[in-house]
This record gives sequence, structure tokens and C-alpha cells, in this order.
Amino acid sequence: MQEITLNNGVTIPILGFGVFQIPAAETKQAVLDAISAGYRHFDTAQAYANEREVGQAIAESGLPREEFFITSKVWLDNYGYEKARQSVLDSLEKMGLDYLDLMLLHQPFSDYYGAYRALEDLYREGKLRAIGVSNFYPDRLSDLAAFTEITPQVNQVETHPFNQQIFAQENMIKNKVQIESWATFAEGRNGIFTNPVLEEIGRKYGKSTAQVMVRWQVQRGIVCLTKTVKPERMRENLDVFDFELSDEDMKAIAGLDTKTSLFFNHQDASTVDLFVNLIQQRRGKL
Repeated sequence: MQEITLNNGVTIPILGFGVFQIPAAETKQAVLDAISAGYRHFDTAQAYANEREVGQAIAESGLPREEFFITSKVWLDNYGYEKARQSVLDSLEKMGLDYLDLMLLHQPFSDYYGAYRALEDLYREGKLRAIGVSNFYPDRLSDLAAFTEITPQVNQVETHPFNQQIFAQENMIKNKVQIESWATFAEGRNGIFTNPVLEEIGRKYGKSTAQVMVRWQVQRGIVCLTKTVKPERMRENLDVFDFELSDEDMKAIAGLDTKTSLFFNHQDASTVDLFVNLIQQRRGKL
């Protein structure tokens, strides 16, 4: 597996397996299947409500802990220094781990400065090998990088052929922050799996449109997360190192960029309302 070195010297596998929207009851088996397929990089979050099951799969795999790269994310309701710190310790306990390889702040709202200071302290204490953020647009990422002691190692953002994050990646490179993708396949929206440009490129190499999309991210130096509960798809999504997209292919895919999110704009006030409602709904379930 190809690896990328973060700004603190820690290496991260360029391909990872995400467990967003996988029900807790199915998560352990999905992770075990992904391990069998060859994945060692796993991404979960407090908001996914399946951290415990990810940890169970890691424990049951029989493989040494150091072979894995495990990421989780602090949910908005746990922002602020004290709550964020305790939430990370709670995540570690749920997962049965002594440390996490990467912990991110999940959204760019509320007291993310206080939460980030908690991550910095836990990093210094050895509980976290790397820290970062998710969904931070260039302005907020540059702000955080400029006014904190530890530059984020990673920023996880929506990245796929319809929203390619060209400027965001350039800004991350400037700030020495690694870009990582979510929604690599745009969650199937806008007919992405049958897009004529991607299909034509796939036929040229005998690859699926999904493999073309993963390879496109690999060649851009993006840490790429994918999700599926089907073992054959897990293996397929890893099988992207035996071909290389040409400059012509990369230009053709670049032409698909709308520079617009397919999900939500974090700079829109209505998105704040959306996440406030999500917090209230989650509290109601506790």
C-alpha cells in the first residue's frame, strides 16, 4: 500500500475504509471483511455511533495494533476544551485502544478552537499520533493553521469528480496540511457511476468507474476513503495500483468539476441551522 508522510513524520496509507452510514450491527463484520481484503486504514467518528464495533474488529483481527491506522472525529456537541478532551478519552475506551492514529474535528462550527487545543494536548501526551480537521474551507483552515501551536496534519473534505477541491488542495499544500477525501464516489449522486467520461476512461484500462475515481485521487496525492459492505467491491477499490491515468485522462476528468458541493455549503447560514438540528436530534436519542 502506498503511504503519504504527514507534516509531523507520521505515515498514512493513501487508501482507507470509511464506516459512515454502516449500522453498528453490521460494522464489525464490514471491517473484518475490509481487513481480509487488505485495508489497514479505517475511518470512523463519534457521530457514526460505531466506534466500538470498529475497535472490536481490530481486536478480533489478530493483527498487531501497529499495522493499523485508525481515525475518529470529535462531534460538534463535544466541542470546547474539556468536553473534547473527555470525548476523545471516551472514544479510546469504546474502541479498546491506547491511542488513535488520527483525530479530527468533524465540523467547522462552535468552539473548535477550544476543541483543537484539547487535541493538541492529547497529541503531546501520546494519545493521538496526528490531529486535524474535517470540512474546513480554506479561510478557516488558514486561520487555524496560523493561530495554533500545532499545524493540523489532515483536512478531510468532500472530494470527487464533481467537486474536485483544486483551490482547497493548493491552500492545504501551502499550509502543509494533507487533503483527505470523503464522498469519493459522490455517494452515487448525479449518475456518477455511469458518467460517460469516467466509463470511457475505465474501458481503456479494463477498470470500473469506481477504480478510475480512486486512481484519480491517488494521482493527485489525496488520501482516499471509500465505503462498501460488499467484499468484492472492497477488493476492487484497492486494485488501483496496476494502471496510471494519462494527462489526457486527468484533463478529461478535470472538465467534470462544478466546484460545488453536492451536500451542503458550510459557508451558508442554513448549514449552521442544519447542524444545530442534528445536535438536538442526537440529544433527544440519548
